[in-house]
Amino acid sequence: MTYSQSGQLPHHQYCWVDASFISNEHGFKPCVWFGLVSIPGRAWGCTVMLECGAIYRAVPPHALAFHENPEPDWRIEHAQRWDCYGREFSTIEYTYLRGVTAEAKAGSLLRKGQYLFTVAPIDDGFSRYPEQAKEFCFIQLDNGRLTIQPTDKVLFHDLSFVAPEWPTNLKTTTEIYSCE
Repeated sequence: MTYSQSGQLPHHQYCWVDASFISNEHGFKPCVWFGLVSIPGRAWGCTVMLECGAIYRAVPPHALAFHENPEPDWRIEHAQRWDCYGREFSTIEYTYLRGVTAEAKAGSLLRKGQYLFTVAPIDDGFSRYPEQAKEFCFIQLDNGRLTIQPTDKVLFHDLSFVAPEWPTNLKTTTEIYSCE
C-alpha cells in the first residue's frame, strides 16, 4: 500500500516512549506504535497511542524504546541515517526477513537486533536515480532502541544461507534498465 505523509506499520509494536519528548515528565511510558509520518528533510515521525488513549504524532525515532530501561543517550544519528526523501512511501514486512537477526551501522555504532519491517520511498527526486534509491530497514536493536538504516548499512544473519561479513566489493547501481 502506498501512503502520502502518514501511513501505518505492517504490524503495530508495543514499546515505550521517552516522556520528555511528549510531556514535562521523565522516564519511559508504555505506548503502541502504529504509524509513520514522512515529511521531506525531517526524521521519520512515529505515531503512537499512549495508555491514556491519546494519540501523539511524529515522535522522533530516538524517543522510542522496546523496554523501559533502554541504552541511554540514544541520539537521532544512531536512530536514523537519512532524513525522509518525500511524502510518499510504502511499508512492507518481508516474510523472508521476519525474525532474522540484523547487524546495523547506527551512526558510528555497530549494533545487533531484529528486523521489523522495511519502508520504500516512492516518487521523489532521490528515488528516481538508481544510485540514490534506497529502502530503509527498521530494526529493533538488542539495546532496546530503534534504528532505521538503508540496506547498505545492514547485514542479515540468516545462518542457513550466509556467513555474515561486511562486503567491500559491491558497487552502487548507476544505470536504469529498460527493455524498450
